[in-house]
Amino acid sequence: MSCESCKNELAREMYAELEKFIDELPEKRGALISVLHRAQSIFGYLPKEVQAFVGEKLNISTAQVYGVVSFYSFFTMEPKGKYPISVCLGTACYVRGADKVLEAFKNELGIDVGQTTSDGKFSLDALRCVGACGLAPVVLIGDKVYGRINSAEQVKEIIKEYQD
Repeated sequence: MSCESCKNELAREMYAELEKFIDELPEKRGALISVLHRAQSIFGYLPKEVQAFVGEKLNISTAQVYGVVSFYSFFTMEPKGKYPISVCLGTACYVRGADKVLEAFKNELGIDVGQTTSDGKFSLDALRCVGACGLAPVVLIGDKVYGRINSAEQVKEIIKEYQD
């Protein structure tokens, strides 16, 4: 089996999983956001092909789907790294040095906000607020929360945890 056929088989399985989720919804009307969340968890992001598929299955236009995807910052149309890093830049985090934490991640990874490392391991984003102000500055890697990050050394240690 060639690598291309591996990708095609994986894609078919992912689309089948999404289709099953949509088909099992008791009510499709008003389900767009939950379907998009599920699609993003399956595919890792929401490329135009997935958006078109969702629109077709929910009987809404691709433009409507795109409007929701582009409006909500949680959704992404670009592939993320295996370990998506998000630095909170909300007020509490910012006044406690989150901008310096973000710079440390940029320097350590060699990427800017919105980019993914060439090996696909890390992607970097900045968020407005994650609601963990008591732990400011806060960094999320996937669903794991790191609080009171205030040095380049801490950033290096965090990244080291994810080196395979």
